[in-house]
Amino acid sequence: YDRKCVFCRIARREEPGTALFPSEYEDLVCFKDIKPAAPHHYLVVPVEHLGNCKTLKTEHIPLVKRMMEVGKAVLQRNNVSDLSDIRMGFHWPPFCSIAHLHLHVLAPASQLGFLSRLYYRINSYWFIT
Repeated sequence: YDRKCVFCRIARREEPGTALFPSEYEDLVCFKDIKPAAPHHYLVVPVEHLGNCKTLKTEHIPLVKRMMEVGKAVLQRNNVSDLSDIRMGFHWPPFCSIAHLHLHVLAPASQLGFLSRLYYRINSYWFIT
């Protein structure tokens, strides 16, 4: 837990202004991105403070899969039925603004604006899926 990390505080419900979506996993939280790039833009965050995606190791594969499950479940609960038109991924350092692992979940990907298409471009130098 890093008291200075906003995602740690959100995950521990210490930021009352951030509403959390229900998650089937106690070690993950999901909430709306404060600068949405699509009609649905959520972040899935582990409660435990983990660094950015560069710190991920093989043993984190189940965690990332569960993060994706939570993202898809939140989209479905928010009436996103076309899961082929979504984008999920991580910003690659130094292009991540918060050094706490967080998965971006965006839908519909077809409605990303010009700059958002660049910023969330699949497997680019700055965004990995």
